[in-house]
Amino acid sequence: MKTKMKTKFYLIALMLTFSLSSCKKNTSFTDFKFSDKPATLACENINIKLYNEALYSFENDILNFYTRNGKQSLLSSYSQFIRLSLYNRANLKSIASEHTLKVFEALKNDAELWDLNNAKSHLNYNGPLMTCISNNIADDNLKTTLNALLSTNSMTPKLFGTPLATNYSLILRDKYLASYVAFDLFYAKLFDVDFSEKEQKQKVDFNKIN
Repeated sequence: MKTKMKTKFYLIALMLTFSLSSCKKNTSFTDFKFSDKPATLACENINIKLYNEALYSFENDILNFYTRNGKQSLLSSYSQFIRLSLYNRANLKSIASEHTLKVFEALKNDAELWDLNNAKSHLNYNGPLMTCISNNIADDNLKTTLNALLSTNSMTPKLFGTPLATNYSLILRDKYLASYVAFDLFYAKLFDVDFSEKEQKQKVDFNKIN
């Protein structure tokens, strides 16, 4: 009888753990516009579907924002964005689309993703996403640099962003690098941007249309 009770208790505990883990990886966000795109990250314990949406929405934003004379180039957009973001000169308020801000609101609910007490970056460098990125970057030199910075608690956007800026062409082939740019140089910085004026303008424009 005791053995059966222990087995039943173990199964209940296992099911509860699985349920909690599933809730952690899922999200209430449903407005996916890039679900047809290839998955970007292959790691456990992260919200792959939401992170995927975040990356592609970010790429769409910088592609549209840095378009010149009708010519779009994602590589050129990355180059410009990284260079400006490292010196806090990227116009995040203008770059971020309404959809991206919705994605950002969903990302805010992911407690393991952020470290709001870190003044250098609000991205959690000890979280599952950074572990996923640091373990899977294709370029050995950048991987070594990133892991050295993380292991010595010396990581900052500027220190890793500088060598990344000179190797930005790798980003189009490496979605782990691309995800780093999106989350550390873009989404983490959105916490410090006041979008109230932009939201007010959108409401005014909406009222004029109607």
